[in-house]
Amino acid sequence: MANIVPEPVKLPHPALPEADWADCYAVASAAPQLVALDAAKLLLGRSPGWVRMLMALRNRIVSLFGLKVAGLKVADANTVAAFPVVSERDEQVVLGFNDSHLDFRIVVDVEPLGEAEGKVSVTTLVRRHNAFGRFYIAVVTPFHRLIVRTMLGRLVRG
Repeated sequence: MANIVPEPVKLPHPALPEADWADCYAVASAAPQLVALDAAKLLLGRSPGWVRMLMALRNRIVSLFGLKVAGLKVADANTVAAFPVVSERDEQVVLGFNDSHLDFRIVVDVEPLGEAEGKVSVTTLVRRHNAFGRFYIAVVTPFHRLIVRTMLGRLVRG
């Protein structure tokens, strides 16, 4: 099993300075030259069936409240898994959007650690706007953590 470790997140974070909730997980990768956008596509573009089922359920529920739905497939050059690309550099890509209950960003960072190894980290930043945003994050956090750790593990296993 890949050694996926939580990392501290310092707020405010430049990708979403108003964020009031954050987490980060990182893993060593055997791909030191991986570009952040490619890492994001690998992470989000090949999710297991149970994650797709959870996202479909989430989308059905939140659509009842008029919230945005999110997909888990690589859509086009301006999105990754239907998440818009907010900013992109070789070492970092920021995905996300704003909604009525919260704003969120997924930040994928890649860092070479030597000739044969690199580090990939996924930081999730959220700015909760209201009680529903706080409730939503409380409900999805356990699933979110499991999904991020699973996706990082799959990235390393190839």
